[in-house]
Amino acid sequence: MDIDPVRRITALERVTAADLSSSTELEAAVLEHARRGVRLQVLLRGVMVVFVLVTVAIVPPVHDSAGGDAIAGAYAASAIAVGFWGWRGSALALRFVWVALFMDLIALAALTLLAGASARESWTADVLVNGFFLVPLLAATQLRPDVCAAVVIPTVALYFLSSALTKSANAEPWDSIALRTLVLAGLGCGCVALSWIQRSRVQTISRLVRDRTSLLGELVNTEDRERRTLAENLHDGALQYVLAARHDLEDARDLADPDAFARLDQALGESSRLLRSTVGELHPAVLEQAGLARALRELAQNAQAGSGISVSLTTDDWDPELRTPADRLLYATARELLANVVKHADARSARITLAHHDGYAGLTIADDGRGIADGAVDAALSEGHIGLASYRVRIEAAGGTLTITSARPSGTIARVELPVGSRR
Repeated sequence: MDIDPVRRITALERVTAADLSSSTELEAAVLEHARRGVRLQVLLRGVMVVFVLVTVAIVPPVHDSAGGDAIAGAYAASAIAVGFWGWRGSALALRFVWVALFMDLIALAALTLLAGASARESWTADVLVNGFFLVPLLAATQLRPDVCAAVVIPTVALYFLSSALTKSANAEPWDSIALRTLVLAGLGCGCVALSWIQRSRVQTISRLVRDRTSLLGELVNTEDRERRTLAENLHDGALQYVLAARHDLEDARDLADPDAFARLDQALGESSRLLRSTVGELHPAVLEQAGLARALRELAQNAQAGSGISVSLTTDDWDPELRTPADRLLYATARELLANVVKHADARSARITLAHHDGYAGLTIADDGRGIADGAVDAALSEGHIGLASYRVRIEAAGGTLTITSARPSGTIARVELPVGSRR
């Protein structure tokens, strides 16, 4: 979902530079880009103020020069006040500083129209009218294309009006006025487009910051999650058999029970199997030695043995000798999806399909469980459930896709598509 910088600024109205460090990185990114735009606007307004003051001082209007001085002085004072206010970058300033754009336009228009009365005796109006070209640039610093357009339209209209008022004095033809107005209109349209591009960039950066923050959070939690899973597997599996073997060993020593040795041998054998299974899931050596298809077959067998769910594997469209850079990611994703089937699906069977076609690896895991509601996966991801979220981010970063849909009449289908190149 796109993040409107102005709405974000409005929501953070009480955030100041002092407590910016305590806000989220997403909010900080939006505010920082907005502050840069406002500070650039302040600098450009300073150029406008210098232009107005120098013009009035060097080329003053013949009639009502005191009025021109008053307007120029009031504009300069207002611009300085707005500059100090905007440079601080408070949330309130970021929200309302765009109003000062109309102050620039009104001051420049008033001076130009006032000087127009002296157009036959002075070049003041002819010089001041060039200042209108700076107004769209001031508006382009905003992250709001609508505000920029609202400033550009009256700027073009006032520029044309001012040029028309001085036409009789300088004998400029209408064609020249129309062409100059067209240039200003083109500049204004470009500034509106630039403002839109700026906002689009901030929205993109905001999404990237949000994804980065989410991934950092996942990195913090993933290690604890994997340790907890490993501890549960060891406690509920191999450790129980080791404790049973210890008990049988005591019976064999104290009672000389022959059956205790058989139970001891069985418990130690089962412990070894479970430990190999756990170690294999953490780092499947078979994945490197025999390939992805063989590793998935062992994964399916272990899942079936541990859960009672019937798990089948189809690899007809996968070359057993094929090795790809995506093998580890495909295996890890299959392990996560299959674990979800075992824990949450209440399924009786699951089917894994692995295929390679047109430079893409396709992995599908389907079950006949209770299914999943439309939008439930996206809702879970947005709520911070990191299991599937981390794999979706990794797959998309590798140029692939992960989709999860409901099956008919029941169950869930998870599909992974990853670019892996040609067969080798």
